[in-house]
Amino acid sequence: MDELEVVTKARAFVAEVKPTDIPVPIEAYLNHIGAALRVEDDLEDDEAGFSFQNKGKWYVGVNAGDRQERQRFTVCHELAHIVLGLPSEHKANPWWSYAKRPMAEILCDVFAAELLLPLRLFRPLAEKAPITFDSIDDLATRFVASRTATGSRFATVLKVPCAFVLSEQGKVRYAARSTSLREAGAWIVPRRDLPAGSVSERSRAGGSCLPVEEVDAENWFNAWDRGGTLIEEARHHDPWDQTLTLLSFEDEQVPPPAWGPPQKSEEDELLPELDGVLHFKSKKRRP
Repeated sequence: MDELEVVTKARAFVAEVKPTDIPVPIEAYLNHIGAALRVEDDLEDDEAGFSFQNKGKWYVGVNAGDRQERQRFTVCHELAHIVLGLPSEHKANPWWSYAKRPMAEILCDVFAAELLLPLRLFRPLAEKAPITFDSIDDLATRFVASRTATGSRFATVLKVPCAFVLSEQGKVRYAARSTSLREAGAWIVPRRDLPAGSVSERSRAGGSCLPVEEVDAENWFNAWDRGGTLIEEARHHDPWDQTLTLLSFEDEQVPPPAWGPPQKSEEDELLPELDGVLHFKSKKRRP
């Protein structure tokens, strides 16, 4: 099972429930599969939740000590295990850690984000918002979701070039990119070190830096030959040693490839080369 299949299944699940309110009522998702919610007060701090089946009925448990946004994400994550049939591998790492995170848990996180931040409700609001952490925080508050889940979703649904990067212990663990960046081949290598001298690297080190700075795109994107200047904004969470990075192009446009066809001059446009061939404009329209 890959991420595309998980997204497809999650969107089908959301379409069946048809949520219209913001924040999304989690109870509607539970009721859709006949699952019951249990709020447990005896779970360890690093244990977010669980799910199990008893006499044909599913139960989802969440940690009573977690914040509301964490509990909501946990419910959606456990629903993913149930709907997708993926095994639980929570014991491998604390719930907040992305270092060596099992693929099954990553896919369940993807499913959970689709439920918690439904595309039909989230995208219109994201597209109207400036590409800043303030926008992400505002949307996180409205949808009662974490900054991490909202930031990842924010970058994924935007049409303009944007990327949201989660790093842990100074290494990139996950990067969400907008469609335009994916199509342009703007690849952020997993497990790479934070770029030296970047806002993210200096924020993690506790050094002085502005919250938002300009940086060459090639500092972040692997084998990037298009040039361009990125706007980099970063937030560091010291207790987990995690750094969140928001990247966007200053003019909201991906630079053209360096190897593109040469631009025609005004003279070329006025005096095309005489090659002895009659050229007619096609009446066919492009789809």
